[in-house]
Amino acid sequence: MNKSGPIIIIEDDQDDQEVLGEVFRRLEYPNEIIFFGDGEQALEYLTETTIEPFIIFSDINMPKLNGIELRAKVHENEDLRMKSIPYLFFSTVAEQQHVIDAYSKSVQGFFVKPSDFNQMTAMIKNIVEYWQNCVSPNYVK
Repeated sequence: MNKSGPIIIIEDDQDDQEVLGEVFRRLEYPNEIIFFGDGEQALEYLTETTIEPFIIFSDINMPKLNGIELRAKVHENEDLRMKSIPYLFFSTVAEQQHVIDAYSKSVQGFFVKPSDFNQMTAMIKNIVEYWQNCVSPNYVK
């Protein structure tokens, strides 16, 4: 896990992208924030770049390649799996089957987006700080 790497946000809803962008601006993390509007764009970036992202926040319901399908492809790709990138679902709702499917693909967390900006900021802060304090196999000295 590359704690100085970019934070990837995969979200097809433009309004949610703007809110999340504002949350990260307020939190002032030094990481670059990279948005993708669908799973195919994100997968192409993840498989073609040598950059190791810090964390991935993914929506579930997206066009082309949904969040569960994307997570499966990331998890099945040994190069990506070895990067130990935390993959979290950040969705408007938590349907039971989506949560079951997510954890069956070894997702590291499933979160429901709060509608309140301050609650969302607090949630993102808790998530990012948790992963900043976590160690992974490829970064233990």
